[in-house]
Amino acid sequence: MKMSVALVAGLLLVPAAGAYAQAVDDAQIASIVVTANQVDIDAGKLASSMASNPEVKKFGEQMVTDHTGVNKQAVDLVTKLKVTPKDNPTSTSLKEGGAANVASLKKLKGAAFDKAYIDHEVAYHQQVLDALDKTLIPNASNAELKALLVKVRPAFVAHLDHAKMVQSSLSK
Repeated sequence: MKMSVALVAGLLLVPAAGAYAQAVDDAQIASIVVTANQVDIDAGKLASSMASNPEVKKFGEQMVTDHTGVNKQAVDLVTKLKVTPKDNPTSTSLKEGGAANVASLKKLKGAAFDKAYIDHEVAYHQQVLDALDKTLIPNASNAELKALLVKVRPAFVAHLDHAKMVQSSLSK
């Protein structure tokens, strides 16, 4: 179960955000969390290797570290609970959006890469927070799963704030 923050910018955010409006069960929530974290890990790995700005590179590295940690907690919990993550429209949209984001980022270099990556991270983290608040936490029926979602939420707020700070520094 991975919760992350790095999906797709612009138009790709719209279908994924709409998909979050669905009612989901714990198995679907597990899939969404795992997928969302993996999407941000993949983008973070790319940023840690391709970013030209040291702050962007550092942010990418932090996303890999933090989301890998959340993934471990989530996977340990779903294994303990014997919940098998179940694909659903949201997890599928996240996966497709993450792949599209990485593909588009790979075509960029220098400041253009840095700006596109950070802009996406801001939008993605906001999207994940919205999903946590409006769909994932309210629909989690297992108390331990709900507690984990609530526990990791502040990290997403911190990631969003950090991404906005880096985004602001790139605008100067």
